[in-house]
Amino acid sequence: MSHLPPSEHLINRELGILEFNRRVLAQAEDPTTPLLERLRFLCITSSNMDEFFEIRVAGLKEQMRVNPHHTSPDGLTPRAALREISKRAHALVARQYELLNDEVLPELAAHGIRFYKRSQWTPEQAEWVREYFYNEIMPVLTPIGLDPAHPFPNVLNKSLNFAVELSGKDAFGRSSGKAVVQAPRALPRVIQLPAEIAGCEYGFIFLSSILHAHVDALFAGMQVLGCHQFRVTRNSDLFVDEEETKNLREQLQGELPHRHFGDAVRLEVSDMCPRETYEFLLRQFNLGLEDLYQVRGPVNLVRLMNVPDRVDRPDLKFPPFTPGLPPQLAGNKDDDLFAAIRAGDILLHHPFQSFQPVIDFIRQAAEDPNVLAIKQTVYRTGTDSELMRHLISAAQRGKEVTAVVELLARFDEEANINWAEQLEKAGAHVVYGVVGYKTHAKLAMVVRREDGRLKRYAHLGTGNYHARTARLYTDFGLLTANEALCQDVNDVFMQLTGLGDAGEHSYLLQSPFTMHSTMMAAIRNETERARAGEKAVIVAKMNALLEPRIIAALYEASQAGVQIDLIVRGVCALRPGLPGVSENIRVRSILGRFLEHHRVFYFWNGGREDVYLASADWMDRNFFRRIETGFPILDPKLKKRVINEGLKPYLKDNTKAWEMQPDGSYRRRPRRGKAFEAQAFLLNLLAAKS
Repeated sequence: MSHLPPSEHLINRELGILEFNRRVLAQAEDPTTPLLERLRFLCITSSNMDEFFEIRVAGLKEQMRVNPHHTSPDGLTPRAALREISKRAHALVARQYELLNDEVLPELAAHGIRFYKRSQWTPEQAEWVREYFYNEIMPVLTPIGLDPAHPFPNVLNKSLNFAVELSGKDAFGRSSGKAVVQAPRALPRVIQLPAEIAGCEYGFIFLSSILHAHVDALFAGMQVLGCHQFRVTRNSDLFVDEEETKNLREQLQGELPHRHFGDAVRLEVSDMCPRETYEFLLRQFNLGLEDLYQVRGPVNLVRLMNVPDRVDRPDLKFPPFTPGLPPQLAGNKDDDLFAAIRAGDILLHHPFQSFQPVIDFIRQAAEDPNVLAIKQTVYRTGTDSELMRHLISAAQRGKEVTAVVELLARFDEEANINWAEQLEKAGAHVVYGVVGYKTHAKLAMVVRREDGRLKRYAHLGTGNYHARTARLYTDFGLLTANEALCQDVNDVFMQLTGLGDAGEHSYLLQSPFTMHSTMMAAIRNETERARAGEKAVIVAKMNALLEPRIIAALYEASQAGVQIDLIVRGVCALRPGLPGVSENIRVRSILGRFLEHHRVFYFWNGGREDVYLASADWMDRNFFRRIETGFPILDPKLKKRVINEGLKPYLKDNTKAWEMQPDGSYRRRPRRGKAFEAQAFLLNLLAAKS
C-alpha cells in the first residue's frame, strides 16, 4: 500500500477546476478560433462555472457549516479554499466579460452580427421592440411588489430576475418602493430582429434590454427609479438516502424540484446595480460580498449558446466534417454488423469516426429474429435518443431487454427517469444498479442464436451512449465477439441485476474491485523495472487525476526513473517537475474543438506494451464509489491504433497543448518546429474524405 503524498505535493481540486475553466476561456481568447466558436467557448465557460458553483462551491459551503476545520488532501480548510476560489473566480469572470464586450461582440458586429443596446435602437427598432413586449412578454409576466403581504419571492436557481426600485403609491395606497420581476424560463433570452428592422443580416436584442425599456408598463401610475437584472445560483446537489428509500425513482422524482430552491451560493448582478440594491439582495439570499459577481452585460451568458447555431455563417465556424468508418465496416455491403464483428474486433474512435455503428448494433439486434437478449447500461443518453427507441422496440418485439439505468447521473436524472418509465412500459427489465455505487460503466451486450448455440457480442466504451456528444467528445469504443471478454461483460450484468460474488474476470477490470489494484500493480511493475535498469514508460490519458495513492505511486515511479507522460484534460492534483519528487513526470492538457474524454492507460511492461481503455478517471469516486470497467486491447493492430491515435498525437501537439507547472498553473506548450494539432491530425486521418 503506497503512503499518501504530503499535502504540499498536491493541488487543490477546486482550484484545479478553475484552472481548467481558464484554459477553456483561452479558446475564446485565441484569434485563430473561428469567431462564432469563440462566442460558444465563452458560453461553455459560463456553463462550466455554473456547475462549479452549484456543486463544488456549494459543497465547500456545506462543509464549512458542518465541519469547518476539515482539511482536504492538499491541506486547505473550506474557508481558505473559498477565499482563494473567490479571488480567482472574480478575475476569470471579469476577463470573460472584457473579452465579450471588447473583442467578440465588436468583431461579430463587423461581420453583420449585431447585439443592439437600448441606446442604439433606431425608431423602427424601438417600435418593433414595443410591440414584441406587449404581445409576447407582458402577458406572461407577474411583477411582485414587496410588502408584508408579498415577501421576497423564492427565486428559481439560475433564473433571470429584475430588482425594481419604485416611488409613488399604487391603487391600494401601497408604497413599498421595491418589486421583483421574474422572467419566465419559457421566454427566449436573445430575440432576433427581422433583417429589415435590424439593418443587418443578423440583429439580436437581449430580453433584459426589452424588459428594462418597458418595465414601467408593469407598474402603472408609479415611477420606476431603477431596474437591475440579477441571477442567483443555488446548491444543486441532490440528497437521496439510497439505504433508506424503498423506491429510488419515486424518491428522486420527489427530490428533483428542490434542486431549483437549494441554498444560494452566488449572486450575479449588472455592474450598474447600485450598492443599496445588491446589499438588499445579498441579505435576501444570506450571502456575503465575496459571493457577489458584478458583470458588464447579461448575467447569463449560457443563454447565448444557441446563437452560433442560429447564424448561417459557415466561414465563422469550425469547418463541417463527416465521421468516417473503420475499414471493416466501410466495405460491409451486406450491412451485417454481427458478421463483421465475428471477423475481428472493431475499434471506433469518436468523433472522428461515426457513432452510427453503435446505434446499428442495437438496431440490428432489435430487428434480428435470431437475437434473444440485449443488455445495456444507461448513464447519459439524452432526452431524444435513437438508441433508447431501439431498446424499446426490441422489448416490444418480445426480446429479453435489460437496461441498467443510473438515475443519479447529475443533471440527467429527469431524462433517465423518463427513459426508465418508457422501457418498463415496453416490457424491459429496468434496474438501477447497486445501492451506494453509481453505474458509470459503458457496456452493451447482445445474445444471438447461431448454428444451434448462443453467441454473445459486446460493445465496451470510454464514453456515454449519447449520439450528440459522440460528435463533440473524443472517445473509443470496441465492438467484440471475444468469448472471454463477452463472458466478463455478462458477469458484470449478472452482478448489477442479481446478487452474487464479484468473481474473477479473464480480462475486464472493474471498480470497485480490481481497477485500482491493477493500475497500482502496473505502476509498481514499471517502478521495479526502472530500478533494475530497464526501460520503463507510463503514458496515461484521462479527464481528471486526484486519487492520492495513485499519485504517490507515480511519484515513487518518477523517483525510480520511470518516464511518465500524463495527458489530463481537467483537474490534476499531482504536481509535475518537483525536484526529487516528480522530475520525470510531465503533465499536459489538450483543449480544442472537441472535448477530450477518452481514458487510455499505457505501460511499457518490458516491451509488451499493455494498453487499457476505461470508463474511469483516476479519481477516488471512480475507483471506489462507482461501478466502472476497463479493458485491455488484445488485437495487436488495434493496440497500435490506440497508441497512434489516442496517445502519440497528443504528446506531439504543440498548438492546443498546455503544460502544467509545479505550482499548478499552466502555460501554453512552446511551439518548436512545424505546428501540429492532434484533433486536426485525427480528423484528417479518420474522418470521411469529401
